[in-house]
Amino acid sequence: MLKIRLKRTGKRGQPHYRIVVCEASKPRDGKTVEEIGYYNPRNKPSTFTVDKERAEYWLSKGAQPTDTVAQYFVKEGLLKDLKRGSTKPSTKKKTSEAKA
Repeated sequence: MLKIRLKRTGKRGQPHYRIVVCEASKPRDGKTVEEIGYYNPRNKPSTFTVDKERAEYWLSKGAQPTDTVAQYFVKEGLLKDLKRGSTKPSTKKKTSEAKA
């Protein structure tokens, strides 16, 4: 399965990331299929630049963005909404039920 994720570059303590399309089983900084943008969290405000055309192409081919990349795709308008939460019911017991 293809993933759209961040690939770390830069010196120690000075992170800079590339937005890449790669196989999910490959290591974080391993070989990639394509680089489609970059992200620099050290700028104020942080810089997130992506080739929207290529990102839409890979999303249409079934590539899944990671949670971090998906958040930025929503801000850029590439994704409609994040799928948050799980379909499983909560396993926590309410305090009133636990005391009764």
